[in-house]
Amino acid sequence: MSIDIVKPEAKLAYPFPEAPSPGGLIEVRPGLLWLRLPLPFKLDHVNIYLIQDGDGWVIVDAGISTNEARAVWDSYFAGALAGLKITKVLVTHFHPDHIGLAGWLCDRFQARLLTSLSSYMSCRVISLDPRAFESPRNGLFYRSHGMDDEAAQTVSTQGHEYLRQVDPLPDTFLRLVSGDALTLGDKSFRVITGDGHVAEQVMLYCEAEKILLAADQVLEHISPNVSVWAGEPDGDPLGHYLRSLRMFISDIPDDVLVLPGHMRPFYGLHTRAQELIAHHEMRCGIILDACRDADRAVAELVPLLFHRPLNPHQMGFAFAETLAHANRLVRRGELDVLSRQERFLFRLARPRSQPNA
Repeated sequence: MSIDIVKPEAKLAYPFPEAPSPGGLIEVRPGLLWLRLPLPFKLDHVNIYLIQDGDGWVIVDAGISTNEARAVWDSYFAGALAGLKITKVLVTHFHPDHIGLAGWLCDRFQARLLTSLSSYMSCRVISLDPRAFESPRNGLFYRSHGMDDEAAQTVSTQGHEYLRQVDPLPDTFLRLVSGDALTLGDKSFRVITGDGHVAEQVMLYCEAEKILLAADQVLEHISPNVSVWAGEPDGDPLGHYLRSLRMFISDIPDDVLVLPGHMRPFYGLHTRAQELIAHHEMRCGIILDACRDADRAVAELVPLLFHRPLNPHQMGFAFAETLAHANRLVRRGELDVLSRQERFLFRLARPRSQPNA
């Protein structure tokens, strides 16, 4: 999920200019299929991939738990995917648009769930304790950074929203860890995990066929949401995300076909990674400039990064992403954070005194 638009300046190459039609699919490579499911957001779709695995197929990501998404899956299993044996469901991360129907699919086909420990446990924890989002401490976190009471209350109810978008997971799963070798049919993938958007987002790299299933870590026109949440208020997810982009540039060849979680597959991984790095550095610069003449709360900084009107759902993401940029600057020693009357403010870092010689 993202509200952060980062249009590519350089020309990326799109081998499939048009997305799959409703109910249709595209064969990316032999034994590798691409289809789409609807989402009830501004970002109105999620990409689903199927990888042939011997006499069966692996579904990569599941879509959100809505009646519309289930109906689309039903139409696929009665149409373009009729007769396919589904043996595994691989989930890249725990956001509802990716994990929402994983349990439903696993139960329907008696399929095995594959995902990271972080994704499995995050989904289970939210499901077991949704009211944790409504705790007084959670609301105080948002108010302490300048969010008004009404907005803080909206953000603090998203635990219940999550439950409506995600079906219960199977009781068991197969854990995927970075560096694992995963053989699916005649394809061998290296499991890569990236942080920032979520912890341990699972990606699959097939060196032989030059394919990278990149989930939401690198997308065509937008940056994935990179957010600080109440449970880790001093976290540095933007630092983790920038590190993952540099990893793409250093460890993955530029000529791979990127299969993202949203929008179109493309060639130009290094170019896109560099654009995303530059975009987030530019946003850090905006925050630094704003703090030159006054101490700033996060709520004051949000309109400087997000210029268009935001609904309450979008505001929560924008707030959390703005804090991620401020925290990155604190980690780099360019901002200080101070507490004043139960409110946190960011200011330019003061020069550190030099130790006596």
